[in-house]
Order: sequence, then C-alpha cells, then structure tokens
Amino acid sequence: MRSQEVLGQAARLASSGLLLQVVFRLITFVLNAFILRILSKEIVGIVNVRLTLLYSTTIFLAREAFRRACLSRGAQRDWSQTLNLLWLTVPLGVFWSLFLGWVWLQLLDVPDPNVIPHYGTGVLVFGLSAVVELLGEPFWVLAQAHMFVKLKVIAESLSVILKSILTAFLVLWLPYWGLYIFSLAQLSYTTVLVLCYVIYFTKLLGSPESTKQQALPVSRMTDMLPRITRSREDVAVAAAVLESLLKLALLAGLTITVFGFAYSQLALDIYGGAMLSSGSGPILLRAYCLYVLLLAINGVTECFTFAAMSKEEVDRYNFMMLALSSSFLVLSYLLTRWCGSVGFILANCFNMGIRITQSLCFIHRYYQKSPHRPLAGLCLSPVLLGTFALSGGVTSLSEVFLCCEQGWLARLVHVAVGALCLGATLGMAFLTETKLIHFLRTQLGMSRLADKTT
Repeated sequence: MRSQEVLGQAARLASSGLLLQVVFRLITFVLNAFILRILSKEIVGIVNVRLTLLYSTTIFLAREAFRRACLSRGAQRDWSQTLNLLWLTVPLGVFWSLFLGWVWLQLLDVPDPNVIPHYGTGVLVFGLSAVVELLGEPFWVLAQAHMFVKLKVIAESLSVILKSILTAFLVLWLPYWGLYIFSLAQLSYTTVLVLCYVIYFTKLLGSPESTKQQALPVSRMTDMLPRITRSREDVAVAAAVLESLLKLALLAGLTITVFGFAYSQLALDIYGGAMLSSGSGPILLRAYCLYVLLLAINGVTECFTFAAMSKEEVDRYNFMMLALSSSFLVLSYLLTRWCGSVGFILANCFNMGIRITQSLCFIHRYYQKSPHRPLAGLCLSPVLLGTFALSGGVTSLSEVFLCCEQGWLARLVHVAVGALCLGATLGMAFLTETKLIHFLRTQLGMSRLADKTT
C-alpha cells in the first residue's frame, strides 16, 4: 500500500539520520585528534566551544520554531504560504547573529590576541555561516516533508567531507592561519550544504520528473498520521515503525554506553594525550555516553509525540516543559556544586529521563485501545542483555589491566578485546532481534523500490 511505502521511507529517513550522526561524530573526533597534534588546544577549544556555540545558538533561535510549525500536523497546507513563512528565518538569523556576535565580543571575555589571533573574524564568519545555512531552510523543510532521503544523505555527507578535507589541508599547509582555517571551513560547509539543496530542486522543478513528485502521498511528513487511523493495516505498520525505531535507538545507545565506559580513557588519550585522559576527563565522557543513550531514545519518542499530539496537547506539554526547565536549572546548580562538572551532565540525564517518561505515557495512551504495543521496542531479550553485561565486564577488566600506561601493544590488545566483544554483541543482536532485522530488510527495501519506480 502507498501508506506502507511512506512509513518505510520514514524508517529509512530515521535510520539514515542516525547513521549519519554517528559517522559525522567519528569524522569530527578523528579530525580534532589530528588538529590537536598541530595547533594549540586553546584554538581548538575556542572553535569547539565558543564559536560553535555561537553558530548553533543562532541557528536554533532563528529556525527551530519554524521547523516545528511547518512540519507539525497543524501547519498550513498551502506550501506557497509555508515557504514564504520559512524565509523569515533569514532576517531572524541576521538579527541573532549580530546580537549574539556583539555579546561574544563585548560581554564575554575576549581571548588574548597573542594566543588566539583573529577571534573577531571568527565570530563574524561563524555568524555569517549561520545566516548562509538559513538560506537553505525552505528547501530543507520541503525535502524533509517529502522524505527525500538520498538528498539529505548526499548533501550532508558531501558538505562534512569537504569541510574535513579543507580543514586538514589548511592545518597541514597553513597552520599559522589559526582561526581563519576553521572560519573558512565552516563557511564552506554551510555554502556547500545549501547549494546541494538549491541545485537539486532547481533540476527537479525544471525536469519532467517534477510531475512525479506531485504523486507523493503526503505534502508533509506528519500528514501520514490522519491516514494511520483509517485502516487497521496502516495502524499495524505505524506501530511496527515506532517499535523498530525504538529498538534501533536503544541498541545504538546501549552499544555506545557499554563500550564507551571502557574506552573513554583510551579515546581521550589518543585524542589529546595525558592532558585529557588524566583527571576528570574520562568520568565526563562516561557520563556523556549515558546521556547519549537517553538522547537516542528521547529523539524517537518525542518525535512521535509532537507529531501525534493535538494543538491543545502540545500547549499542555510545552507548559510542563517550562516547569521542567526551572527544575532543571535548580538541579544543575545543586549537582554541579556536589559533583563538579559531571553534575551538569547528570542533570541533563535527569531532564532527558523526565521527557522520555512524558513521551512514553503519551504513546501508551495513544495505542491503549489498539492491540499493538510499540513500546515493546524498549525490551531486549535476556540473552542480548546478558551479552551486553558480559561485554561491559570484560572490556572494563581489559581497561584495568591494559590501559593506558602499559604501552601501545597493550592498547592494541585492549582494542582487540573490545572489537571481539563488539562483534559478539552485534552477532547476538542479529540472532535475537529477528523482528527488527526483518523490518529493516522489508521496509528499507520497499523504500529503495519506491525510489526506483518514482
């Protein structure tokens, strides 16, 4: 059925998004580890904290509300008006980039120009890159609504790869450029990302293929939800999608958490040497691995919740989140005083846990009168859970005896132990989670077939 193809595309979009995030984080990790060997840690810290925070804050404030409104079930179906509305993100981005740039330069402490030169230029270019990315927001929303999976994969992959290559090249050949390197790389990333979307839609609308897009069953991603309630078969497919995505997120998060605990110290040692691997660094990274698990689950549950809620339910939910924000600030203050910097991560874990609980309650009520139980995706087989526990124990013992002051040979043995445990865990997941494997094969295969036929 057509709705099954749409749900298959949704599963493929979510799966590819998860895979992209993992790959991009690995690329960033390797790139930063390489850069730390050449440039000073002060420059890398300014880029990864201050300038990246400026960029992400500008992007968030300018577009987040528009994305939720234009991709929600209650959004205007007239795409001409919707796209006009989305262009408002550009002047908003200009305003926030100027305002936050002033804050970064006038209110925050400016780094010593002898240690970190060209800081003002970095602030200016990172703010400009945020505005450039907002120029592609209407195209991104349109692609997301029609689930153009290949476009997203190609655009984001190409932009990240080119950014990484440019950064590595400039660091090797022009290391004295300092912040100019990262500013140019960031601007090239957003420019390539926007150009990919613009070129794609320009070619699509100027070719006969554009007539095929009019046959898409949805004009927005969440338009599938009203159709989900019309037939039992569609309800079953929707529940299967949610259950499988929950299980996929849980498996990915558990893998990162279990193996992250035993390899945090080694990763930081490779990344920045004893400067990062000693002290509180490994503890912070281990706590963050737990946070990643909660982030993965919350991403799936909250996405479904916002898509399925009515306007009144969204208003109530936002009011609860406002109250939760106040408690989060208080808890962050208390835990930071008691536990140090790791307390802030624990407070975020608590915040994610509350949000997950709210979403799980909504999903339970949503499917309460149906025979489907998508929340079963959060239940793993006892054998697989035992494999995770055994892998965690073995790798932890390996870390105690082999990492990280026993030389490179011991480190390689530690990595080999982790690789064997990871292989055993993934193999057990493949054998026990047959329902998830079958879903991925059928639904993702259906999406590829739909792409070929359209």
